[in-house]
Amino acid sequence: MWLPSPRASAIALALLLSACASTDQAVAPDIDLADAQVAVKTEKNGDVIEEYRVGGQLRMVKVTPAIGAAYYLYDENGDGRLDKSKDGDVSPVYWKIYGW
Repeated sequence: MWLPSPRASAIALALLLSACASTDQAVAPDIDLADAQVAVKTEKNGDVIEEYRVGGQLRMVKVTPAIGAAYYLYDENGDGRLDKSKDGDVSPVYWKIYGW
């Protein structure tokens, strides 16, 4: 039975982890939120909604459900409206899979 060397295993693990690395932003690192004003609202069911506005325009919404992982909605083109998918009226939803 063939087993990889410890060095090969360490290299493979490092490559795997580097492929999964992400920045502090969830999915769209090209959206500049440096001077964003954040409005936080908590719904009756415990969901927390954070709206990020830059220059008065909505750029990102982060929804943190009472149960489950947070997800994000973006305005990548800067028109002040959350993006829709190209196939219809469904807004793409993004999750942060991994970060450090």
